[in-house]
Amino acid sequence: MDTVAAGVTQLRIQRFVNVYFVETGTPGEWVLIDTGLPGSAKTIIAAADKLFYPGSHPEAILLTHGHLDHLGSAKELADHWKVPVVAHPLELPYLTGKAQYPPRDPTVGGSLAFMSRFFPTQLPNLAERVQGLSTDDPAVPHLMNWRWLHVPGHAPGQLAFFREADRTLIGGDAFATCHHDSIPAVLLGKPKISRAGTPFNYDWEAARQSVQTLADLEPKAIGCGHGPVITGPEAANGLRELANNYPVPSHGRYVQEPARTDSNGIEHLPPAPKDKLPLQAAVIGASILAAGAAWFFTGGRRRGKTKPGPYAPVRPYRRGVGS
Repeated sequence: MDTVAAGVTQLRIQRFVNVYFVETGTPGEWVLIDTGLPGSAKTIIAAADKLFYPGSHPEAILLTHGHLDHLGSAKELADHWKVPVVAHPLELPYLTGKAQYPPRDPTVGGSLAFMSRFFPTQLPNLAERVQGLSTDDPAVPHLMNWRWLHVPGHAPGQLAFFREADRTLIGGDAFATCHHDSIPAVLLGKPKISRAGTPFNYDWEAARQSVQTLADLEPKAIGCGHGPVITGPEAANGLRELANNYPVPSHGRYVQEPARTDSNGIEHLPPAPKDKLPLQAAVIGASILAAGAAWFFTGGRRRGKTKPGPYAPVRPYRRGVGS
């Protein structure tokens, strides 16, 4: 576990995604921000018991957004602790099984985009636990001196959380504190403020504006969904640099036209570009099969039918050779 700022602790789950324990300002009370991947509940409970006291539980679970690596253990933890899950109202269709997020874009480039083809799309249903926060009040439930900011582009109702007193920012996936397009870079955890979730960003202009909004806060301590804690001048300077030079991909499903969403889910999707990988995989597979067939019907069968000459020693039979 790493300290982001006073009363804010980051726990890294499986070297890939972060959750945050944030003290409320009342002794012994805290909230959990995000819940990591499915199967992370025991790790998070053990960390909470160590950080606070055995049997400790939060006042609530706050979600920056509902993608699986942030939502994954929310239901299990909420049921265990018997606490509500709080999210932006625009996330509710996805958290209650009424809608699915805009489809990922595996054609946008990078190892994360490549692997995104194989990520599950089914989400746990939080209908019995989730609550929408009030959009009329920027205060964060249970957290004194914090406010939330709506930072869409990666998820329709994505939230960031900011504490003005010491300029502490929890940014969700509005950006990352590592090179998020590269899975090896994420696992190594080398600090680098960069764009986040490239294959999952459904509105690139909104994503850029969200980073601009957060850069204007000039944070002194940053924790995001992915990557290590960054503090000091590097926090504000790195985020400002990203805002001023936000890298939009050269191609991809949502580069020229965003998906549009509303309170019910997806309203409009641009057409999906042709994904060459399935075709390439099919060609490679067919080539391997053709090569195997050629070996069997030529070399393999010839060896199997070769008869020894009158003076040639007969080879002993060995299972699997020439058959």
